[in-house]
Amino acid sequence: MRKTSDVLAAESDLNSKNAEALPADSAKKPAANGASKPANANANASSGVSSSAGSDIGATMLPADYRPSESEEFMNPMQLLYFRQKLEAWKAELLDDASDTITGLSQENLHQPDQMDRAQIESNAALDLRTRDRERKLLQKIESALRRIDDGSYGYCVETDEPISLRRLEARPIASLCLHAQERHERMERVHRDD
Repeated sequence: MRKTSDVLAAESDLNSKNAEALPADSAKKPAANGASKPANANANASSGVSSSAGSDIGATMLPADYRPSESEEFMNPMQLLYFRQKLEAWKAELLDDASDTITGLSQENLHQPDQMDRAQIESNAALDLRTRDRERKLLQKIESALRRIDDGSYGYCVETDEPISLRRLEARPIASLCLHAQERHERMERVHRDD
């Protein structure tokens, strides 16, 4: 793994503090399917914030004005929690938009007497569906980034294993390539597209 023993020790301390902060009767938290799941099930996960219970607890520990900085150790538990919350908020926003689109499309009245009105409604619906399809692909990338947070590889380039700059991750939290690898990838795409 890319994490140092100091980061792992800090995560262990964070998990033990989270476990101590829980009341004794909340040791188990019901999962979405009704089964019981230990609230600190992520204690042995490499990121220390992989379960939803860990995120809820960590959300209270992350200062509201926190921003990752270059002076901190790269991908420390606070940075991982910050990016997890950012990705989950983005995911929730996209899912809300998709739900609104479904509701809007189901309530549209295509039985307009005017052909121009009907054509405009259908054109808007087609545009909404194309947008939702792009967002569906974006949701897959968000899920992939959340999995990388869980396995401890988030923030590192998948090609070169170099750290991705914090500024790049702030701008595009789903980034999986460092800037140089991304530029190389785009150049290759242009070369092959021109063939």
